[in-house]
Amino acid sequence: MAGKNVIRVALRGGSILTNPHWNKGTAFTMKERKQFGLVGRLPYQVNTLDEQCRRAYDQLLSRNTPLRKNSFLRSLKEQNSVLFYQFLRRHLKELLPIVYTPTEADAIANYSHLFRRSEGLYLTFDNQHSMEADFLEQTRGRDIDLVVCSDAESILGIGDQGVGGIGISTAKSVLYTLLAGINPVKSLPVVLDVGTDNETLLDDPLYVGWRHNRVRGDAYDRFTDKFVQLVRKYLPHSLLHFEDFGVTNAQRLLELYRDKHAVFNDDVQGTGAVTLAGIMSAVGVTKSTLADQRYIIYGAGSAGLGIAHQLRDGIVQIDGVPTDNANKQFYLIDKHGLIKQSLGNLIRPALQEFVRPDEEWKGVPTNNNGEISLLEVVKKIKPTVLIGCSTQGGAFTEEVVREMAKGVDRPIIFPLSNPGRLAEVDPAKANDWTNGKALLATGSPFPPAKMPNGKDYITAECNNALIYPGLGFGAVLAKARLLSDSMILAGAQRLASLSPALKDPDDALLPDFADAPCVNFEIAVAVAEQAIAEGIANVDWDDQQVRKRAKELQWLPVYEEYVYDENGET
Repeated sequence: MAGKNVIRVALRGGSILTNPHWNKGTAFTMKERKQFGLVGRLPYQVNTLDEQCRRAYDQLLSRNTPLRKNSFLRSLKEQNSVLFYQFLRRHLKELLPIVYTPTEADAIANYSHLFRRSEGLYLTFDNQHSMEADFLEQTRGRDIDLVVCSDAESILGIGDQGVGGIGISTAKSVLYTLLAGINPVKSLPVVLDVGTDNETLLDDPLYVGWRHNRVRGDAYDRFTDKFVQLVRKYLPHSLLHFEDFGVTNAQRLLELYRDKHAVFNDDVQGTGAVTLAGIMSAVGVTKSTLADQRYIIYGAGSAGLGIAHQLRDGIVQIDGVPTDNANKQFYLIDKHGLIKQSLGNLIRPALQEFVRPDEEWKGVPTNNNGEISLLEVVKKIKPTVLIGCSTQGGAFTEEVVREMAKGVDRPIIFPLSNPGRLAEVDPAKANDWTNGKALLATGSPFPPAKMPNGKDYITAECNNALIYPGLGFGAVLAKARLLSDSMILAGAQRLASLSPALKDPDDALLPDFADAPCVNFEIAVAVAEQAIAEGIANVDWDDQQVRKRAKELQWLPVYEEYVYDENGET
C-alpha cells in the first residue's frame, strides 16, 4: 500500500483510538476528527508521521535499559501499528536487538511480571476440550496468512519459558511485517502451553501460565496435532511457522507436517538457509564450490542439524553430488564429541545419516570416555569450514583456529551461537589468529576486525531475519501448498547473490542488516517464482508477474485516508 487509498471505517470515538490497526493518534486530520468524533478527544495540533517518530524516539531515549525500551515499544505497538512499524524501520539496526534477541529473551523470562494484556492466542493443554472454539474465537472472519507458534521449550538460548513463549511468537510475527511486509492484522501469534519444567516459573506465585510439568509423549503429540489440523482446516493457505520447539520435537514435527501444509521451522530451516547463503558467498570468494568443502559443525542440536541438511541439500542440488556422498563431507560434534558409531544409543535418530564409522578414527586420541574432541577432528580432516552452534563461548580456541588455518588458505569460520558472549570465538581473534585470512560470519553483531593492512573487516551477521521473512512472504504470496526444499534453496541463492563480498573479497559475506527489508523482498520474489515453477502455487498468474504482485501485497507502515461509513471496516 502506498498511502493513497481511501478506506471506509465503521469505528468512531474511543473505539478507533483504542484499535492499533486504525489509530493514528495526533495524525488524524481535522476532516477525519470531525467525521469520527475525535475533535474533543485529541489535542488541537495535527502531527505528521515524521513528527510522531521524532517524539517516539525522544520517549525511547528516556528509558535507560534495554528491557524498559522493549516495554515502551510493546506499548507503542499496542497503540498504533503504523507508527510502531515506521519507527522501527527508521531505526532498524538500533532497535532490532530491543524487539528481538537479545532483549526479547529477557522480556520472555520476565513475562509473568511484565504482563499487561493479551498479545495472541493462548492454547493450553488443560483447556484442550475447547481448543476449536478458542481458535475460531480469534480467527473467525479474519484473512490470516501467517501463524507463528511456539511451545516455548527452547527459547532464544534461555530454555523452557512456558507461557512466556507467546513473546517469541509475537516477536517473529513483528519481523515478518517489518522486514517482509506481511500485514500485521493477517498474522496470528500462538503459544502452545503444555506446561513447563522450569522450576523457577512453577514456584513463581505470579506465573500466568498452566502450573504443571511439561506434557510429553503421545498426549503432547495429540494436543499439537489437534492444533495443526485446525490450521489446515480453517486456514488452508496460511504459512505455519514453528519456533523454539525442543530438540526432540523440532525436526520431528517439521518432518511430520511438511508434506501436508506449508510449514516452516526457523531454528532448523531458517538457520540452515542463512548459513547456506553465507557459505555460498564464501566459496564464491575462494572460487570453489560447496562440494569442495570439508565441514565441521560443532553443536548437533536443531540448529546444527538444520545447517547440515541445508548445506548437504545445496551440495546435492547445486553441484549434483549424490546424497550419500554429500553426507560424508560432514563431521558433527556434540557434547559426546564426534558423532561416530561407537556412541550407540547416545546418537539421536535424526543424526544417523551423518554418523562417522569408527574405522576412520583408529589411532586418534580420545578422552577417558572414548570421545574425540574438536581439536583432534580438525587435525585429522583439515576442515575448510568450521561452524559453531553449541552455545559454548570460546570453544574455537586459538589452538583450534591456528590448526585449521594450517590446512586451508582462506578458512571459513562461522561462530553462530547467540548471544555474543556465547559465540564460539570472537571474530577479531579468529581474524588475528589467521593473519586476516578467515572468512567470517557470526550469529550476533560484532564490531569490525582489523586486517593486517589496517583495513576494517566487516564480519557478516548470519541472522535468520535476513532470510526467513522473505521465505515466508514468498510462500504466502504464491499461496504455496508446501514450503519445499527447492523454494528455500532459491531464497538462499538469491541472498548469496546479494553478498558484498562478491564485489570485494574483503567485504562482508552477507548484506548489511539495514538492508534487510529490500533483501527479504528479493528473497520473496525468488521463492514465489520457484513455487510457481514447481507447480505448488495456488495463484492464477505466472512467474512474470511475481514482482508486481509482491509490491501490491506488501504492507507498508503509512497512514491511509479514512472516511466514516457505518457499513465500513472494523
